[in-house]
Amino acid sequence: MSPNQFGGWIGGVLGVVLGVAGGAIGTYYSIRNTHGPRERGFMVRAAIVTWIAGLTFLVLLFVLPSPWRWLLWIPYSILLPTGIILGNRRQQQIRREETATSTSS
Repeated sequence: MSPNQFGGWIGGVLGVVLGVAGGAIGTYYSIRNTHGPRERGFMVRAAIVTWIAGLTFLVLLFVLPSPWRWLLWIPYSILLPTGIILGNRRQQQIRREETATSTSS
């Protein structure tokens, strides 16, 4: 193995480790910073769906042959931002409902 190949492997492995660690930290704090039980439950479900979708996307990128793997980016680039926007709206709605419930009690 040449030094350039070795450096590429180190960069690839380090990138994966840092990416997964960043995702795990972001997931942890997204769940930790919720305000109530319904919001926390929603965030746990949203995190599970997001991790499964992301991992499925990555697996398909590695498994599918070349013309099809590039087409995966079309639904991904539409569904990811849409999911983020709708998820944020739902989280804010749950937060407002929980706040209204706790202040009226």
